Amino acid sequence: MPIEIRNLSHVYMEGTPFQAVALDDVNLDIQDGEFVGLIGHTGSGKSTLIQHLNGLLKPTGGTIFVNGIDAGGKGKDMKLLRQHVGLVFQYPEHQLFEETVYQDIAFGPRNLQLPPEEVEERVMEAMSLVGLDYDSIKDRSPFELSGGQRRRVAIAGVLAMKPKVLILDEPTAGLDPRGRDEIFSQIKNLHRLYHLTIVLVSHSMEDVARLVDRIIVMNKGKVAITGTPKEVFSHAEELKEMGLGVPQITELMKALKKRGMDVPEDIFTVEQAKEVILKRIRGMKNA
Repeated sequence: MPIEIRNLSHVYMEGTPFQAVALDDVNLDIQDGEFVGLIGHTGSGKSTLIQHLNGLLKPTGGTIFVNGIDAGGKGKDMKLLRQHVGLVFQYPEHQLFEETVYQDIAFGPRNLQLPPEEVEERVMEAMSLVGLDYDSIKDRSPFELSGGQRRRVAIAGVLAMKPKVLILDEPTAGLDPRGRDEIFSQIKNLHRLYHLTIVLVSHSMEDVARLVDRIIVMNKGKVAITGTPKEVFSHAEELKEMGLGVPQITELMKALKKRGMDVPEDIFTVEQAKEVILKRIRGMKNA
């Protein structure tokens, strides 16, 4: 489901002494099935931008179309748009409210007035997609579960609506390393299996580098840089000026190179670094 953004601007409290420009002439295209990372320091416009994608915020100027639907519209278009675009906020488990896991995940599909059989089918499928066992968890209170499990219940509630676009705002915020890995593994599987268009907002350069096809860097309400992880992280100094940086593993590779190890500097994930370093070590042993 393609997204087309043209000259998009958004001003909070326009015309008052507290006026603040959050988005300033943003132009973007996100292709159908693309996995995009959205990064930027606090106040760069990331959250404002993603809230335009399903019509939660209306543009002050410009346009945004999601699969031809005007996200600045109203009425039936908005209902259809929000079925197509699933938005998972930070700490989505704080929005859980039903007595059981099943009821919480079923809330959205029931609002679509789907028959009970289809609601159940969607709940089962969504739970499977996020790695939750249907039979053992469906009748439990979501508030009895671990933090990572609650997060997955919340994401399953969005997936049960069968969105074509999935927007994730810091989906692993506050989770321990195991919980982070589980969530990201499920997100990667979702993209691989269903070719969803995914927009991932994250402060973690490492996570973005290993997951996404393309990175969009926001700065002061504008798109500052966009490209593949390799292309974006080649702008290391520019990123630092924006209060960002490159993945820590990239800094490590640069340090190793300065110490004389023959390694490339354009390494952005632990997996890539492990492969390169082991190869160099084996080469040294065989020399």
